[in-house]
Amino acid sequence: MFCLFFANAQRGWELGGWIGISHYFGDLNTEFRIDKPGFAGGLVGRYNFNTRVCLKMSANYGRIAATDANSNNTFEQERNLSFQSRVFDGAMQFEFNFLPYIHGSKDENYTPYLFAGFNVYNFNPQAEYEGELVDLRPLGTEGQFRGEEYYATQGGFVYGAGFKIDINYEWSINVEISARRLFTDYLDDVSGVYPDSGDLEALRGELAVALSDRSIPDANDVKIGQEGRQRGNSKAGDAYVFFGAGVVYYFGSLRCPTISNRR
Repeated sequence: MFCLFFANAQRGWELGGWIGISHYFGDLNTEFRIDKPGFAGGLVGRYNFNTRVCLKMSANYGRIAATDANSNNTFEQERNLSFQSRVFDGAMQFEFNFLPYIHGSKDENYTPYLFAGFNVYNFNPQAEYEGELVDLRPLGTEGQFRGEEYYATQGGFVYGAGFKIDINYEWSINVEISARRLFTDYLDDVSGVYPDSGDLEALRGELAVALSDRSIPDANDVKIGQEGRQRGNSKAGDAYVFFGAGVVYYFGSLRCPTISNRR
């Protein structure tokens, strides 16, 4: 009796890991520059329902950063803000294979795929000041009252595309680009307008004022960080992207169809 490749033949788990790079896009990178990639990597678990549809869960880590000094926009250059952050990310998404994909098959052992889902992540924007890294969120750089700072753990949408190909029956290589569209605009600690510097100093201290407005004075020694003036764009949320390659191991087995004894 020969084992046939039915739709349920692909059912089973895959586990593995990936390494690559991460990029940030937002108020401090409005030109979609990719000049500051950070290290990224993670672990993945995928359940194959059939040859086309999968559910994938992942735990990921990335480093992101950006600086106005690299911008071609005059306002952003004068604003002179910067940040960096580590991101811990957990995601769940459904994948759809463009082609039938069966581990161990000589003909159907590769496919491009699309995916979409949700993520939860934790971040901590920091800026370098006088040679040291300073956490920005506790400083309320846009005038947030104590206890009203943005949450360090947030959620977002996940979407992207990839390509998977077998090495052999158990092992396969996955190459993937995965984007996160976030529910917050404070990934970079920049979103709204400049606060009143006097109120900010009274509430948070001199360090908060110094890191809230780092703008470069003009010829008249005037800085752009005036109360109520635009500091970021709250109408456009932040995002980050992972790009990487990984290796996964397939724990499933090829299933033979059930043979009925009925005649």
